[in-house]
Amino acid sequence: MLLRLAALFILVPLAELALLVYIGMLIGVLYTIIIVAATGLLGAILARHQGLVTLSRIRSSLEHGIVPSYELLNGVLILIGGLLLLTPGLITDAVGFTLLIPQTRHIIGKWLARLIQRAIQKREIHYWEVR
Repeated sequence: MLLRLAALFILVPLAELALLVYIGMLIGVLYTIIIVAATGLLGAILARHQGLVTLSRIRSSLEHGIVPSYELLNGVLILIGGLLLLTPGLITDAVGFTLLIPQTRHIIGKWLARLIQRAIQKREIHYWEVR
């Protein structure tokens, strides 16, 4: 697992850098910087909006006595998407925007929930219940 994370933290920035250099050569450095800055700004606006909507749903669920597990997972995915959009790079921006689109976030959330459920069943993740 540590090796995979190390590879991720080395390969993704290298791929981002290579793509930015390539795009910079195609359209120019100034336009590349504008694109990166614009996606960061747009991502911050989208993440704020989606986050506030999700926070409202969490509050509503709690007021009705419902555990907001889906909404919390949604909130985490929005946070990750927003953080990815704030990091410079086009690959992370694409993944970040994917996480901020409700339909794709729903698909990713369902996949992630199944992954967590399997890990719990295999006893790879431990949790506790409040009784």
